[in-house]
Amino acid sequence: MELTSVTGCRETRAVPTAGEAVGDAELSRVCLMIGQLGLGGAEKQVAMLARGLVARGIETTLLLLSERGPREAELFGSGVRIVSLGYRGITRPWVDLRGTLKDTAAGLRASARLMAHLRRTRPQVFHAYLFHCYIAAPPAARLARVPVCVAGRRSLGTFKEGRRGLLAVERLATGMTDFVVANAHAVAEDARRQEGLPQDKIGVIHNGMEERDFQTVAPADLTTDLPVVLCVANLRVYKGHQYLLEAVGRMQQRGQRCTLVLIGEGPERQQLQQQADRLGLDVRLLGHRTDVAAFLARADVVVLPSLEEGLSNAVMEAMAVGRPVVATAVGGTPELLRDRGVLVPPADAESLAQGLHRMLTDRAAAAQLGKAAQEWALEHLSADTMVERHISLYRKLLERRSVR
Repeated sequence: MELTSVTGCRETRAVPTAGEAVGDAELSRVCLMIGQLGLGGAEKQVAMLARGLVARGIETTLLLLSERGPREAELFGSGVRIVSLGYRGITRPWVDLRGTLKDTAAGLRASARLMAHLRRTRPQVFHAYLFHCYIAAPPAARLARVPVCVAGRRSLGTFKEGRRGLLAVERLATGMTDFVVANAHAVAEDARRQEGLPQDKIGVIHNGMEERDFQTVAPADLTTDLPVVLCVANLRVYKGHQYLLEAVGRMQQRGQRCTLVLIGEGPERQQLQQQADRLGLDVRLLGHRTDVAAFLARADVVVLPSLEEGLSNAVMEAMAVGRPVVATAVGGTPELLRDRGVLVPPADAESLAQGLHRMLTDRAAAAQLGKAAQEWALEHLSADTMVERHISLYRKLLERRSVR
């Protein structure tokens, strides 16, 4: 089964859907692995998948390369077993391979614990998320004789461009991996281009959302008489906040003021605050929040000005509750918002200002786009769909391994 990529590039193979036959392979034990359980989108998805697997009677272990984190609370009472390998040598695992080598002794101990765990628990499928995990997982899986090893791709690989060491290590690990799962067709195409993956070794499973993500909650208590524009993203350069503030400044010069709410934390906080003060904008930097749903309910428009993106959970969450979205056409975002939101070029403050202006002034168009986005999300982005497609893929890979 193949689906045409929305990017207009090569075709992207899709994994089996929930109702598609995949043979009689019995799936009873799965091990998932990620660096930690912070508030990021990948962590949200792996926790959701782990709960969904257990709910379907599949024994599931979640291995953490380093520390635990706030999302651990989402797994309490779910039946998911959480095991930390205790490696503390990684500070920015998605950026710099040197983090892997920073503490060799700790890394070797973590690797030994990983192999010992796999040999003891004997999972049928080992699925690793994010760079440091999916390069560490395949050698351990092969040494421990795990039947199937799967690697996840959650974002574009721009951090690897020009870094031959990263690409070499990744390609070596991918050669020992049975299958690669991307969360967007754009991410899959990027991985194929960079890693030279064959067509039949990579597929797409979009992120999922739970029923609670589609439920509107009471709006957050935010004191302002102005329209509210909400952006949920870590405060990092590649998220494009600087262009968003410039866009809001241009709108204000033209007589259209708004309150801009930024949820997220990161190294750009001070610079963004200074830019907001210089432009005289009403910007509320709220840091990390666990009550994002309340701010979605309060927002008039949701915006994501990223310069690069995989498949944005923030955009998906806005779609789920019917909020109009203005976002840059990067990564997997067009797959989510085409004909269901306003897409603008990245690093283009004027286009961003025009998109926000349209959504704030043409309320009928904004409501129509929000409704279309919500209906599409209900059909295509449910947690059940995401979990069932993973299970179908795991069974298909197990069956393929058993007949070799």
